[in-house]
Amino acid sequence: MLVTVSSRHMNVSEPLKQYAEQKAGKLLKYYDRIQEIEVIFDAGKDTTRVEVIVNAEHKNMFIANHDVGDAYACVDQCVHKLERQLSDHKKMYRNRKHPEETRGDRGAGAVG
Repeated sequence: MLVTVSSRHMNVSEPLKQYAEQKAGKLLKYYDRIQEIEVIFDAGKDTTRVEVIVNAEHKNMFIANHDVGDAYACVDQCVHKLERQLSDHKKMYRNRKHPEETRGDRGAGAVG
């Protein structure tokens, strides 16, 4: 897996870069088919905006943006959003052939 950290209109310090790489690396436990993660820092007038793009197999792309708080808080919120997106996608992909059944529906068609 490749983690790329880039920036627009600012310089990313080494501790911030390591923090973003560490947090992005934790996304693998939610979906193991991730191929690339890109973290983009963008400095505006008053805020720092963070965008995290996850590319997975079969052209699946997951994107999270956040711009409230400092850069570390934005990275945390983006990773939190992606955790939910990835776990929901994994759940949907895993259960697509067998939708959930209730116990009462199994024997409803059988006549004894």
